[in-house]
Amino acid sequence: MPNVEGLTSMKKKGFFICIEGLDGCGKTTQARLLVKKLRQMGFDAVYTAEPSCGKIGRFIKKYCLHGEKRVSVVVEALLFAADRFEHIENEILPALDKGKIVVSDRYIYSSLAYQGAAGLDLKWIKMINKHAIEPNIAIFIDVEPEIVLQRLRRKKSVMENLETQRKVRKVYMDFVHKGELVKIDGKNRWK
Repeated sequence: MPNVEGLTSMKKKGFFICIEGLDGCGKTTQARLLVKKLRQMGFDAVYTAEPSCGKIGRFIKKYCLHGEKRVSVVVEALLFAADRFEHIENEILPALDKGKIVVSDRYIYSSLAYQGAAGLDLKWIKMINKHAIEPNIAIFIDVEPEIVLQRLRRKKSVMENLETQRKVRKVYMDFVHKGELVKIDGKNRWK
């Protein structure tokens, strides 16, 4: 796992960090705080997120995440893969090429966890995302599903049920055990 000294040596060619976790675990807050701290330390850091702000990302936000009825999980996986391709081409790679530190609020592990928990084969999800670049570090903010559901009670999402959240967390934890994600305890609120 890279430390701050490691970031310094990679400043010229960029450094890619993704932050993953269940909805309500604190990903967005922590990603934004990390970018703010890196900037205070003199690094050129940028925040980005998936779904992206591109056309496909906006479509996903409108019709897949907050709709009354969930679209086919296959269609959802393909849309996220297409959005990720645009995100990489239009935001991530240009920033990395300029030597920036890119902090992404969600990335490929979200597709693997959410669509995998919905029953899709992880090998197929990886195959449709083969264009995805590997992050230098991938962080999983771990929070028990019961806690995130309490935090999310004001929001409406197609993924908001305990069984789904448990399945999603299990997929994330499998990647933690394989050493692909670094787990951070997110049960306490940060200030």
